[in-house]
Amino acid sequence: MLNRKLPGTLIGIAAALVWLELYPKAVNAQESDRERAGIYVGAFITNRNTDARVDSSSGGSGSNVDLENDLGLESSTSVGRFSGYVWLSKRQRIDASYFDLSRSASRKIDKTINWGDQTFNINTVLSTENHLTITKVDYTFSFLNKDQGWLGITGGLYVMNTSFSLSEPSLGKFETSSLTAPLPVLGLRGEYAFAEHWNLRGATQWFGITTNDVSGHLTDTYAGVDYGFGKHNRMFVGLAYDTVKLRIDTKKTNLSGSLDWGYDGWLAYFKMDFGGGVANR
Repeated sequence: MLNRKLPGTLIGIAAALVWLELYPKAVNAQESDRERAGIYVGAFITNRNTDARVDSSSGGSGSNVDLENDLGLESSTSVGRFSGYVWLSKRQRIDASYFDLSRSASRKIDKTINWGDQTFNINTVLSTENHLTITKVDYTFSFLNKDQGWLGITGGLYVMNTSFSLSEPSLGKFETSSLTAPLPVLGLRGEYAFAEHWNLRGATQWFGITTNDVSGHLTDTYAGVDYGFGKHNRMFVGLAYDTVKLRIDTKKTNLSGSLDWGYDGWLAYFKMDFGGGVANR
């Protein structure tokens, strides 16, 4: 079940930074210049749930399919995750990340499935390919900067490239559907050094749209804690939690259906910082 309490983490970061603004002498500041850039490399263990429906081109309604329970796709997988950022100035930052959540499975189905223009009958062996990659690019403006941390407004793109291929090789049946969704998102991002060597990092983003042929919403919330070490405290190891919920309904001529998708999971990561001199720009 997706964790709905994590947005409170960002509220906690904001409260801590406001407290520092009001009482700047209450904490011993660690005077240091902000890093120029940083990279993250991590192992992401996800728990996923996916419900999808693809209607036929003739207007008939497709079956509602649980990809994990009905088609046998793995609900828990471990994948690599890569991200990085660059500070353009002491208030402006660019972030980017990428990870691949593709899966495949083969299972004898226990119900008849109408998917697009094909019907896959009960008790036949159905092969499923689910290609899914996530690319994120964000711009952050840090409106609150303190020695112990910062808080900023983010805006960017959450690009989901996904395709579903269902095939029944023995009968020569095959159906594929694809969707590329570049979703514009808004949110908050922040960091707070709550103790020597220890940092709290978090972000939350949101997207929503309603038009004549498409409606949908997305929430993405991330929170992590890491420990800094090495020369000038430039390397970190940490553990974070990430949760995403996406719902899209479309009635376009080339694709009609719905996708209700989400994941939550733990990310163990290594972070390295580079450069400096940002505080003076």
